[in-house]
Amino acid sequence: QLRLVESGGGLVQPGGSLRLSCAASGSTVATYTVGWFRQVPGKERERVSCISGYGGYTNYADSVKGRFTITKDNSKNTVYMVMNNLKPEDTAVYYCAAEQFALSCGNYHYTEYGNWGQGTQVTVSS
Repeated sequence: QLRLVESGGGLVQPGGSLRLSCAASGSTVATYTVGWFRQVPGKERERVSCISGYGGYTNYADSVKGRFTITKDNSKNTVYMVMNNLKPEDTAVYYCAAEQFALSCGNYHYTEYGNWGQGTQVTVSS
């Protein structure tokens, strides 16, 4: 059973940066597609970034493209997401999730991911 633990959230001013970490245990994250999702109250959870099993493929939501970067360090069994030029609309609870999909970062609904972390709050405010 893959266990995921997020960290790195916090309060940051607009234009600032944060690095989120998603530490995996119980299995090797290299064999999983990993996505970062975010959710605000009253809205559906949305995927903001995704990285394939061995890190060779990434994709991003249009709202974060050019500002967020997802990477995977398989030696540390950890996935990261660096968030630059943060905006108030990036405020949300951020989750990492993992699954072994046939199509890596395909257009899978968040309910199709079977392994989730507990979430970390990111607040962008002056």
